[in-house]
Amino acid sequence: MRLSPLLLIPGFFVCVLFPLTVCDEQQIPKDNLLVLTVATKETDGFRRFLKSAKHFNYTIKVLGRGQKWKGGDYMTAPGGGQKVRLLKTALEEMKKQDKIILFIESYDVVFASGPKELLKKFQQTRHKVVFSSESLIWPDRHLEDKHPHVREGNRFLGSGGFIGYLPNIREMVADWKGKDNDSDQLFFTKIYIDPVKRKSINITLDSKCRMFQNLHGALDEVVLKFEDSRVRARNLLYDTLPVIIHGNGPTKLQINYLGNYIPNTWTFENGCTVCHEDLRPLTALKESEYPMVVIGIFIQQPTPFVTVFFERLMKLKYPKNRLKLLIFNQEVHHENHVSSFLHNHGNLYQDVKSIGPEEGVHGPASRNLGFDMCRKDKDCDYFLSIDIEVVLKEENTLKILIEQNLPIVAPMITRVGRLWSNFWGALSVDGYYARSEDYVDIVQGRRVGVWNVPYVSSVYLVKGSLLRSELTDSELFNSHILDPDMAYCHNIRNKGIFMYVTNMHTFGRILSTENYPTDHLHNDLWQIFENPVDWQERYIHENYTHIMKDKLIETPCPDVYWFPVFSDVACDHIVEEMEHFGQWSGGRNRDPRIQGGYENVPTVDIHMNQINFEKNWHKFLLEYIAPITEKMYPGYYTKAQFDLAFIVRYKPDEQPSLRPHHDASTFTINIALNQLGPDYQGGGCKFLRYDCSIKAPRKGWALMHPGRLTHYHEGLPTTAGVRYIAVSFVDP
Repeated sequence: MRLSPLLLIPGFFVCVLFPLTVCDEQQIPKDNLLVLTVATKETDGFRRFLKSAKHFNYTIKVLGRGQKWKGGDYMTAPGGGQKVRLLKTALEEMKKQDKIILFIESYDVVFASGPKELLKKFQQTRHKVVFSSESLIWPDRHLEDKHPHVREGNRFLGSGGFIGYLPNIREMVADWKGKDNDSDQLFFTKIYIDPVKRKSINITLDSKCRMFQNLHGALDEVVLKFEDSRVRARNLLYDTLPVIIHGNGPTKLQINYLGNYIPNTWTFENGCTVCHEDLRPLTALKESEYPMVVIGIFIQQPTPFVTVFFERLMKLKYPKNRLKLLIFNQEVHHENHVSSFLHNHGNLYQDVKSIGPEEGVHGPASRNLGFDMCRKDKDCDYFLSIDIEVVLKEENTLKILIEQNLPIVAPMITRVGRLWSNFWGALSVDGYYARSEDYVDIVQGRRVGVWNVPYVSSVYLVKGSLLRSELTDSELFNSHILDPDMAYCHNIRNKGIFMYVTNMHTFGRILSTENYPTDHLHNDLWQIFENPVDWQERYIHENYTHIMKDKLIETPCPDVYWFPVFSDVACDHIVEEMEHFGQWSGGRNRDPRIQGGYENVPTVDIHMNQINFEKNWHKFLLEYIAPITEKMYPGYYTKAQFDLAFIVRYKPDEQPSLRPHHDASTFTINIALNQLGPDYQGGGCKFLRYDCSIKAPRKGWALMHPGRLTHYHEGLPTTAGVRYIAVSFVDP
């Protein structure tokens, strides 16, 4: 038997045996595909759509650009007829009959793959028009029984995306005579459920989401798939990789989440691939050309380290003559902090306005007023909103945020030791916090980039132009049920404006304002438990962490160790706190404060427990003294227990010195709280057994020595001024 030469051609033989395979057709050229979409204005979602289209080299034609949208609010009620009208008009002008038209939404759509894959999958359907599919019927549930049944997959038509040949789509929309606010979904559904029209136009659904993935009703089915420096959305139910992802209906936040990755925005191989695109560099500008920024500072509750906040504000690397300050202070407790800052530094800024508690501008009203001041100031290029509890460690924060060139962007800040941050990765059904799959990785820095998120707070930058265009509502922070930040973010989301958080740098942290006392002179001293990092930065000597590495521990006398522990600020605050308390003992032997009521070697002092500071002091000894003790006295381990810890005051006309004695301790800590020379003359400590004296104690440095038996010592006379020391008898 002789075979026809035709059948010997590789590939053709297969097509003869299996004529229904796609190989009897040539692959549709990519140039034949034209993407049509309707966008009456440019939104953040539209720009994201164009960016993903450009990545895959799709040819896009935008319909309705610059026109007024008359299609109704079709996200919550039927509408969208204007899109059909614009599509019909556009198709009438097209001549090329083999043109493939992809008609899709744009504000909530991203491409996950390119034209080649899309056209191949379209061709494999063997139909002339293919609509996206949904598991939910909308807007008319009464039409459910009229939909054709499918063997597997979604049964209902989704009008947000369809692809087909030009003549067939033209035929499909030819009968459109509806109003702009009529339902496009209902129009296409009625065509599809009409057997005659469905057959004539040759329509089918992409039931298994091979081309189109509508997220509404399918959120549990869709996951991210990371592969070879790109990211796809995978439909787990049908094991497909859709080409087009559509956040239809109430799934806008989910498409925003997926858009943080698809198609290659962030990958495990390359990290963030777009974080350095579309930036607004400031490096080439003169200082006088920098954008004008209004900084709104909000003080809404008693907050620790307010003085430090203003010190950091001064250190921001940005021309101060390009900054205007608005300080909203609702706390009487902080009036002195604000007035001191303004008195000393207010004239450095181009303009300063302070609104105090007496003016009664509280909560949402203060934030609305801050936005409004920028909105009405034609020179205001940006508004930086920052709460007083924010600790900005990165001095270039403002420059970094401006250079991102985003409508709203927040620097990620976290709370020490916790997963709390100033952004939410997702929302619950009722609009409150929910944890996104990537939240922990972002907070802990395992994924670094710029992230589209549904909620930001505490500190964020807003473009002034946005306040004057899209955000003209003067009550953005108002709500009867939501707190001001949630109300603000809710309003932003409803307007389709994207909010971003960046963790490209380590910006800082946020303070805990819980358990903050306001009944002391220097309340920050009591923050060693609530805000230990900030307490250390404020009160521990800058060289403390280098003690071991740089061998800063000195040995002025046998078994006596001398090392830096307190900052000058700590010393000053402790002294001022004690003088403010003012209840100094008289230096008499009779002392009801101690067990037994008798002190053998009395001093003029105030005990830590008199100012409710003993727990904080114990924490200090445990964290900062115990490690040194265990290093310098090998084999000895301490829990830093004490019965007596107190501040001693030496004055020539009060108690200038202390007679020789042993301390009731295993070891003693003696910290100098002020400076020889400027503050007092004389003073010091002499260890008699070794005939060794320390006559020039350094402010903030601790003397550590054994208490009993070996280190019999005395306090040398203070001849002028006032000398203060902090003494602890550890492990009595």
